[in-house]
Amino acid sequence: MKKTIYLLALLLFAPFFSEAQDIKTLDRIAEQYAQKTFPLLQSFLRLPNDANKPLAYEANMLWSEEVFQDRGFKTTRINTAAAPLLLAEKVLDPDLKTVLFYVHVDGQPVDPSQWEQENPYEPVVKKQNDDGQWEALPWDSLLNYKDAWRIYARSASDAKGPVIMFLAALDAIKELGKNPNFNLKIIVDFEEELGSPNLPLAVLENKELLKADNLVIFDGPQHRSNQPTLSFGARGIATAQLTTYGPIVPQHSGHFGNYVPNPALRLSRLLASMKSEDGKVIIPGFYDGIVIDSETEKTLKSTPFDKEGFMDAVQIAAADQVGSYYHESIQFPSLNIRGMQSGEINEKARTIIPAWAKAEIDVRLVLESNPERLLRLVKEHIEKQGYYVIDRIPTKEERLTYPKIATYKATVSYQSFRTPFDSKIGVWLTKSMKRAFDKEPIRIRMSGGSIPISPFVLTLGIPAVAVPTVNPDNNQHSPNENIRLGNYRDGIKTMIALLTEKL
Repeated sequence: MKKTIYLLALLLFAPFFSEAQDIKTLDRIAEQYAQKTFPLLQSFLRLPNDANKPLAYEANMLWSEEVFQDRGFKTTRINTAAAPLLLAEKVLDPDLKTVLFYVHVDGQPVDPSQWEQENPYEPVVKKQNDDGQWEALPWDSLLNYKDAWRIYARSASDAKGPVIMFLAALDAIKELGKNPNFNLKIIVDFEEELGSPNLPLAVLENKELLKADNLVIFDGPQHRSNQPTLSFGARGIATAQLTTYGPIVPQHSGHFGNYVPNPALRLSRLLASMKSEDGKVIIPGFYDGIVIDSETEKTLKSTPFDKEGFMDAVQIAAADQVGSYYHESIQFPSLNIRGMQSGEINEKARTIIPAWAKAEIDVRLVLESNPERLLRLVKEHIEKQGYYVIDRIPTKEERLTYPKIATYKATVSYQSFRTPFDSKIGVWLTKSMKRAFDKEPIRIRMSGGSIPISPFVLTLGIPAVAVPTVNPDNNQHSPNENIRLGNYRDGIKTMIALLTEKL
């Protein structure tokens, strides 16, 4: 009986794998495997995966090894100075080309008090009610889910959801007796949310093991319209920590205000001196080398952006003026203050002059800018403001010698990457997406976010393209992260089409 059903399935789904490109059949396959894999998604999301907790990766590593081994992949742990990478490999024919797929399974920290559910690692199905509020549903309601419903949990979208979509697609084509016409390698990263600090060296030391012809990244949200999307590049990232100093210990603001310098005020002035009122970096030379020619501008303007809808969604009245429109703005490096700290606030506030003030900075990188040069420009700017700049805590002698001292520590995580739309991988992926959705995907020249792909591109010499599948309003990195169920199903559909598209 089972064999008969299997043969009928082959006959039923055969048109999809023919030139007829039967989209309705592909929809049915994707729907079937969305339902089948909801329990697998639930079990995966239940595993805590805070990238800042070194031991959190092991349970996720064991889970990942098991699911890929069950699907006939050979797995290898690639050791690093911290969490290992996992390589899953399936060689179908040594003469075929190889596609390397990148995924990550680590997540951002969670503060349960900020979530609208008791445990961020216990996935909850929710639907939006008539008042616009998200209300919980029983898990078994997924048997008759609606596209707009969502599953809330840490890493639901970033990026455990896409991992399960990929596994579902592998299961679907196996049941139908199909194989890709290329070999598969999957690299699983457990430190992406830390900037993958150990990835560049691991790729360099394992070039032969990771050797491939193309790289596909399953990470990131779709275009804000939530339409099928391909992203052909991403900015890189560097980080810096800047600290200014006042008294060796906090001092009473009544006794010593107007006399003892305040490090928080100094830090505020120092940071403000780096950017104009409209958000442009005013450190000389920061944007050098960036040229938006007519052909690039045509490409950028071909990618839709609903400015009015975006402003309404994030509730801002005006945008910064780096570039005259959104997609132009992210072609430039950025200088962002991602956090500040000095003294105390709210119920812990005290009448003191703080001992220090600290800012965390991220610099988003583009291909035309040298990362080390940008970080050096920031340091030189600090020095020009009269600061004695060091990379450690100052000594007593230094405190007594220099009126203004700053600690500046900077690190380059990884560079940007960019792949042409008309590259072989770009044409292949565009064709697969068009076959799945009967329309051209939205193609993005370069996304503003960062993914640790340049070590593969530069070291292995292969082109890379990201295939984002999750909803753009997924709250990644924030409380109440979620994945929209219509996106989950369509993500499976995308990956089945990709795996069955001739390379």
